[in-house]
Amino acid sequence: MNDQLGRILTLTSSPQRIVCLVPSLTELLVDLGLENRLVGITKFCVHPNELRTKKTVVGGTKTIHLDRIAALKPDFILCNKEENTPEIVESCSVLAPVYVSDIISFEDVYALLADLGELFQMESKTNQLTQELQNRISVFQTKTVYLQKRSVGYLIWNDPLMVAGNDTFINSILNLLGLRNAFAHKKDRYPVIGRNDLKLLDIVLLSSEPFPFKEKHIEAFKQNTQAEIILVDGEYFSWYGTRLLPAFDYFEKLLEAIN
Repeated sequence: MNDQLGRILTLTSSPQRIVCLVPSLTELLVDLGLENRLVGITKFCVHPNELRTKKTVVGGTKTIHLDRIAALKPDFILCNKEENTPEIVESCSVLAPVYVSDIISFEDVYALLADLGELFQMESKTNQLTQELQNRISVFQTKTVYLQKRSVGYLIWNDPLMVAGNDTFINSILNLLGLRNAFAHKKDRYPVIGRNDLKLLDIVLLSSEPFPFKEKHIEAFKQNTQAEIILVDGEYFSWYGTRLLPAFDYFEKLLEAIN
């Protein structure tokens, strides 16, 4: 099997001792019924909430305790190109096969689910989840197809100001919402912008993660733009596992608020 970076993985049997360094995928594994196989997670694996009291926390997504992971004797480690560093992937690869996900589009999500279904011998579950996601997207698109393409900036960091650009899963979500990402033309995936750039926008979305934007930031940005400024739940925009299912109800309410 190859992971989503094209790296070859050699496994002789379905993994039984999993370390997951990707919060959204930890939640997905639990929802697929694999909690009993999870032995290590990150401190940011907050769903389900009680999981961190049951499993060994091996660090964050950018900094890990390799000795803790080694002590767990994993036979499979799940990483993500964006959330984990190449150094983490390399060091973990010494301990066990490492699957690196790389999610930009919904097609990438479906491909990941197919791979996990094969790895864990639960194709029926992952196929059902893929079908459910596709159905939800199809229904949702009927509600956004006629919307005016309002320009939006999705802020992920405050100092410096950083936004989601092209080739990001967030950009795919913005497109699904019928919004036009004003910074999709930028070269960087997460470009740095100036406060004057906010003047050109119809909507400014302030994400709850990785920077925790609050109400006070709305007031501050009002000095720079006449755009509608809204706080949004970053998990619904960037988590690409089962968190996507309740996301559609959230997106419907968001569209009602901005249209």
